[in-house]
Amino acid sequence: MAAFTIIDHTELGAAASEWDVTSIPTDGTYDHLMLKVSARTDRSGYYYDEMDITLNADTGSNYSSTTLYTGSLTPATTSNSSQASGAFFDCTSGGTLADTFSTNTLWIPHYANTANYKQVLHESAVVNDSTTDAQWYLLVTAMLWQDTSAVDQITLTPEAGDDFVQYSTFTLYGVTGA
Repeated sequence: MAAFTIIDHTELGAAASEWDVTSIPTDGTYDHLMLKVSARTDRSGYYYDEMDITLNADTGSNYSSTTLYTGSLTPATTSNSSQASGAFFDCTSGGTLADTFSTNTLWIPHYANTANYKQVLHESAVVNDSTTDAQWYLLVTAMLWQDTSAVDQITLTPEAGDDFVQYSTFTLYGVTGA
């Protein structure tokens, strides 16, 4: 049976431009990492905001991703390569129903392995009280960080330069036995 250990839990007491956790154990303590995010940004006039993820503060063109998403009855895909960060999380923002936060789950299997590139699996929901196209989103993303370093730092930043609002929460788990 899998065991989940909280490495970091942050609930923002005020707006913040990023969430950053460092010193993630890479000594074999955990097999995988799982990150749960409930967040909203203060981006005005938009229903969603993208979040950039960087691993180990790497801002080189070492990220690629493929996303299946929908904000309507018609699903779509997008692929990106050689990005300076993984811009694939979607986050609820100022145009959605007040006090509504998006949900995000991110897995980094075998994060401490130093022989292979790191895979990242992500799913998110930008919820809203609307059935209008492009006012809600569902996403599933596969990302590859083209680096063999063990992951010891994760940073999330709203892409448009906005802030995460108060009460956004970020919980990073170390997973063993899965």
